Amino acid sequence: MTGVSWFGAALEAKRLEFLYKLVPNVTKIGFLVNLSNPNGEFQAREVTAAAGIVGKQVEVLRASTDNEIVTAFATIVQQGVGALQVAIDPFLLNRRDQLVALAARDALPAIYAVRDFVVIGGLMSYGNSLVDGYRQAGVYTSRILKGAKPADLPVLQPTKFELVINLKTAKALGIDVPAELLAFADEVIE
Repeated sequence: MTGVSWFGAALEAKRLEFLYKLVPNVTKIGFLVNLSNPNGEFQAREVTAAAGIVGKQVEVLRASTDNEIVTAFATIVQQGVGALQVAIDPFLLNRRDQLVALAARDALPAIYAVRDFVVIGGLMSYGNSLVDGYRQAGVYTSRILKGAKPADLPVLQPTKFELVINLKTAKALGIDVPAELLAFADEVIE
């Protein structure tokens, strides 16, 4: 999957910025991350450093198993975490229904790395466009089928990113999405 790399981890700071724009009065944000993933530590450092720059707190929440997800959401409630950022990770992506349901249950504004979360009721996502990634894969496949050697093809980084906002979820959470954020959004789900 595109985005599950150091580059995807580097986008965590940008996701945090969008979350702060949406809920500026929140002082403590939970960061749900699979620390069993080799990128997990890097992701946690990126978010913690970005939060420190603007004087906010991040509670890093381990989510490497189903039990750890349940424990993380209990910690969110106990610690008074006001918003949630979910790291890019295949394990977490495969539990998107559960994560969106838990965030809704706890009335927790959350940002995700993949549009799929927002389509099923998540609040907001920011990440590289999977459609564009699939298009690039098709271009590579075409070149290989036409005789290019895979080792000779350049490594491409994502160049198209998308912000997706679910206004129905925002309304359910009592959040007025700033006009600036709506103008920047690539897709608004109503």
